[in-house]
Amino acid sequence: MKMSDGLFMDTAREVAKDFPNVEFDTEVLDNTCLKVVTDPTPYNDKVLVMPNLYGDIMSDMCAGLIGGLGLTPSGNIGDECSIFEAVHGSAPDIAGKGLANPTALLLSSIMMLQHMGLNSHAEKIQTAIFKTIAEGKHITGDLGGKAKTSEYAEAVMRAL
Repeated sequence: MKMSDGLFMDTAREVAKDFPNVEFDTEVLDNTCLKVVTDPTPYNDKVLVMPNLYGDIMSDMCAGLIGGLGLTPSGNIGDECSIFEAVHGSAPDIAGKGLANPTALLLSSIMMLQHMGLNSHAEKIQTAIFKTIAEGKHITGDLGGKAKTSEYAEAVMRAL
């Protein structure tokens, strides 16, 4: 991996020179994965930059640590536009069955609101989501509950 990722690493090193106040370090993906699952706290204030495949591996691994892809938001921040979406795909195998966990999509909307500077709105939605999950009465199957997607969403709306 050290050899095959050379172009990415060379480019990252060059870009890092333009930002001397930003700490730059490198790690091999397998070592990073081990460190994250054993003690993620050193990464709490870090931004991990990596090629798409490695990002997919890391995001799926981290999603597993917190309960699954149904809880994992995503934001792609660009200079001219930004896109916020759930990390998981469209899950066509469960489409229309009321089994999907909408938390990742809701958390992605919170990231969007924060990006837009609408922090008070984001905080209200986040509080409602966390309250609903903590109560455990209306959680979806992936979190060990029996609620349908609509039942979970209604519980979040009531908590608002």
